[in-house]
Amino acid sequence: MGKRLIENLNSLYVGAANQLRPKNTRKKIIAYVESYDDVFFWRTLLGEFESEKYCFQVMLPSSHSLAKGKKTVLMNVLGCSLGQNMIACVDSDYDYLLQGATNTSRRIIHSKYIFHTYAYAIENYQCYAESLHQVCVMATLNDRPVIDFPAFMRLYSQITYPLFIWSIWFYRKHKLSRFSLLDFCNVVKLDHVDIYHPEISLQRVQKLVERKLKRLEKEYAFAVYEVDALRGELRKLGVTPDNTYMFIQGHHIMDNVVMRLLGPVCAKLRRERENEIKNLAEHDIQFQNELTAYQHSQARPEFMLKKHVGYKDSPLYGRIKEDVRRFLDALE
Repeated sequence: MGKRLIENLNSLYVGAANQLRPKNTRKKIIAYVESYDDVFFWRTLLGEFESEKYCFQVMLPSSHSLAKGKKTVLMNVLGCSLGQNMIACVDSDYDYLLQGATNTSRRIIHSKYIFHTYAYAIENYQCYAESLHQVCVMATLNDRPVIDFPAFMRLYSQITYPLFIWSIWFYRKHKLSRFSLLDFCNVVKLDHVDIYHPEISLQRVQKLVERKLKRLEKEYAFAVYEVDALRGELRKLGVTPDNTYMFIQGHHIMDNVVMRLLGPVCAKLRRERENEIKNLAEHDIQFQNELTAYQHSQARPEFMLKKHVGYKDSPLYGRIKEDVRRFLDALE
């Protein structure tokens, strides 16, 4: 009971503290996020809005335990304390696309103090296709293009798009036992990617998707019309055949799609750089020294994938910024 009282008073305390500060002191707005990985993303975004008037402090959802996650942010007593001095910043998951089909969905799309990613999660931004070449350069220090990442992710999206629409339909109808998120991800995951013929991995996914679509259309023939109508509704929310990967489960896109691309691409780029060092070295000592220096300078692609900010050009990222801008304008 004591903890609940303390947390209910948090927002009031922050507001009172803001009023007691000198007029030239910036107003602090607390932003609660789901986990450690979310801190950097939301700090990067909210930091763009800091000024002489406002500053943000990004925090984990509980100061009394190690509990984390969306439910901890939204469903504990903090949810009753959100306001001008305290906001929540969470992954959209499917809640944005569900458009009020669940309590969590209604809360996310209607609260002006809850900010969400529009994309499924921050991992989708980290996998933003236009920034993947930059990630490879950061990891390998080799700027040679190997794969057209935007074209690959666009084709992947176009292939998975029809089945993704069915996935959303099952979620809205609360029929997850018939076709769950895990079922969908198992169909659309990539196996081994041949960087010389990346289209082969896409062809495999396409065959699996077409097979699953035939089964669903046969078993749920009565829903085909509803699913077609859902396409138009989701398009208004920003989902198109070209950007579907931004709305598919983030960890799936990162682990089972993008990293299966980046792994072999970065390995090839490293080999090229190491061969270049070997061919240009005048003697063995110079070769060993230069190779050691290069190896110390490179990094794992999965690490760089989580640290880059090339997703700032994403249209969905722009929508989050518009929400924050409206929130701050309302404070005036």
